[in-house]
Amino acid sequence: MQRLIGFRASLKRGALLTAANWPIVIIQFVADTIFKILVAIPVVGGALLAALLLGADLEQLLGGDWRDLLGAIAGALLSQPLALAAFVFALTIVVLAGSVLMFLIKGGVVSTLVESEALAGPLEQPPLRLAAFWRASHVSIERFIDGCARLFPRYLRLGLGLLLVYLASGALYLATIIGAYRVTDNGRFFIEGTMIAAAGSTALILWITVVNLFYLLTQMVMAVEDCPLVPAMRRGIRFVLARPLDIAIVFGLVLILVVVATAGSMVAAAGLGLISFVPLVGLAVLPLQVAAWLVRGVVFQYLGLTALGAYISLYRPLAERSAGGLADLERDRPTSPFSRTA
Repeated sequence: MQRLIGFRASLKRGALLTAANWPIVIIQFVADTIFKILVAIPVVGGALLAALLLGADLEQLLGGDWRDLLGAIAGALLSQPLALAAFVFALTIVVLAGSVLMFLIKGGVVSTLVESEALAGPLEQPPLRLAAFWRASHVSIERFIDGCARLFPRYLRLGLGLLLVYLASGALYLATIIGAYRVTDNGRFFIEGTMIAAAGSTALILWITVVNLFYLLTQMVMAVEDCPLVPAMRRGIRFVLARPLDIAIVFGLVLILVVVATAGSMVAAAGLGLISFVPLVGLAVLPLQVAAWLVRGVVFQYLGLTALGAYISLYRPLAERSAGGLADLERDRPTSPFSRTA
């Protein structure tokens, strides 16, 4: 039976497990890239359609953020209902197909990390030896395919539920914004309407963040305990109630690292943009941009899987002690989050 560990030890363990099983980072990065490329195809097609039918500026449509791009395409096609319906249908098909691919790959990724965590031993305890580090690697084609096949039906149901939550949340957000336009006067909307839109956007971001965290924890529980969807959701809630502070700290620290990495990538992109104006030297910008994009994508996937490994390390003692009750879990919990074993 495993002992309880704190958030620092769980983060260290998650980082080492992810590094030892580095091929799953590459696999998830490739799958995420394929999904984005698939979604980009109908989006670019919609921009071309808007440019051809309505004479919209193609460069302006493709120059902004993808959320602004989708809004601009939908706005440009509103006067052409048939074209808009075709665009929405194509985008829906691609998003569903890409999501199914992601659910399939996620089963192999999560199952590999769960098995590695179960067999790695006290990897987070010093001294770290290379032999122990490599013993934590459990990546193989057979294990990955088995994890995909075993977890895919459950991950598919969970993922489709997540998409429905996204759809309902987006519809509620749009209804709130449209309602703000209708109930406020033209002269007052600039202040009141902007405040309503800002509050709605903030609430939507926080809600989606909580939903994504619970979605990840449910995936983890399914893989650790090999249980169906509904029991996994109940056990995920029980896990959050048992160790809320550890989960919140792990999530917050990983989020900070993601923000820092994002800021660094933006600074690097700005620097490369300045270099591109230099004659001859600007020819080197494209390979540098590709390299920066690869590093950024791999780092983000590594951070996400590190968080997953940390959650697994926090959850497994709870799963092992669940047969005997949760009283010992509360009794053994350290009194201060900063006094835990690292």
